[in-house]
Amino acid sequence: MGTDRAALRIGLTGGIGSGKSTVAALLARRGALLIDTDAIARSLAAPGGGAVPALRAHFGPDCIDAQGGLDRAWMRERAFTDPVARVQLEAILHPLIRAGTEDLAARGNTGPCIVFDVPLLVESGHWRDRVDRVLVVDCPVEVQIERVVRRSHWTHDEVRRVIVQQATREARRAAADAVIDNRRDTLDALQLAVEALWTHWIERR
Repeated sequence: MGTDRAALRIGLTGGIGSGKSTVAALLARRGALLIDTDAIARSLAAPGGGAVPALRAHFGPDCIDAQGGLDRAWMRERAFTDPVARVQLEAILHPLIRAGTEDLAARGNTGPCIVFDVPLLVESGHWRDRVDRVLVVDCPVEVQIERVVRRSHWTHDEVRRVIVQQATREARRAAADAVIDNRRDTLDALQLAVEALWTHWIERR
């Protein structure tokens, strides 16, 4: 790829337990600048984070934990049971997350591409216009559930509650420029898929 060519902007997404974070790490290992929107959101809602005053003002002191950051369990329960609360939470966080991602993209040593790791890329509705390509990591819902239960010790019902709040597999695949199938849950298979994608999208640009 020529040095005068702008970095390719890739939006990476996938449902909970899909293996998206592993794919993100593999892309970063190959030289991508990785921008994790979940990490930005956690920083904004942590003690001293930029979103904490607005969260406290809107949802009240019950949403703040003893350390002074967002009580994530409290907020998760509220957002799952009250769609209006979820929209209100997103209205506070999303503009701040967007500003944070663009700041990191502008300041970073981008190399050949920038990968924006965005769990709710399809749901947000605005990421398609901010990236050149969308990459989806996909696997059957049953596989998602088993992985999350194994790693987090949530119940099957708790995982299903998260999944139904996310875009369907069909919606994510319809939005994708490429799909990595991770049903086999093997690192070797993911590495081969990432290598093939890197060759096609980056080295052959």
